Amino acid sequence: MNSLRDLLVKTADDELIFGHRNSEWTGIGPTLEEDIAFSSMSQDKVGHALALYTILHEQMGEADPDTFGFTRDEADFKSCHLVELPNEEFDFSLVRQFLFDHSEWLRWQSFSNAPFEQLSNLAKKINGELKYHIMHANSWMRNLGKGNEESHARMQQALNFAFPYALGIFEPMEGEQELIDEKIYVGEQKLKEDWLTNIEKVIKESSLEMPSDTTTEAHFGGRKGYHTEHLQPMLLEMTEVFRLDPEAEW
Repeated sequence: MNSLRDLLVKTADDELIFGHRNSEWTGIGPTLEEDIAFSSMSQDKVGHALALYTILHEQMGEADPDTFGFTRDEADFKSCHLVELPNEEFDFSLVRQFLFDHSEWLRWQSFSNAPFEQLSNLAKKINGELKYHIMHANSWMRNLGKGNEESHARMQQALNFAFPYALGIFEPMEGEQELIDEKIYVGEQKLKEDWLTNIEKVIKESSLEMPSDTTTEAHFGGRKGYHTEHLQPMLLEMTEVFRLDPEAEW
């Protein structure tokens, strides 16, 4: 049960932190359409986190979702480093969305066959949403990768920078073999292999060069509570209103 808890926590934390990061484009997106798109996808991801925190609360005895999501210390979060990074330029945010959403899609597909009814039912719903996230990400990769000299160079630079952090999504976890044996999910190595196959196809279609996963050092540590310098300031901002009165009912 501890390994399943850890799997749900790290998945939910990724969703919450990434959802918050992408929501920072609300009101300042480069186009009105993208402003709305990023806001909508951010809302989806926070909703995914809420659903997982609810399972953790109702099935595993954790605190209620608001308390669990907003009151833990930085070291108690199990998010990967990729989702913690500041947005910087929009090219990075697009590439990060592409890399993360392809991993997220595979993870939730794996969950859809899990012999854990609450999780498998949730996965079937979320997979329908993620289909559109993937379409959005793939479209921008292809359009900008093949756009012009500047857009191509910026997307390649963003891909080269983000790729080592994206490999950190697949940081191995303790008790993983137990979950694989129970068919809860396929494991991080299998997810990474399928992810590499999927993203390489789109990257080639975008006239971009695929970074090497064998010579690139992955940014591990997030799954064990060791984070970038960017997470703590983000958590303070994210929980500012909640911390004014944790007992308030909205």
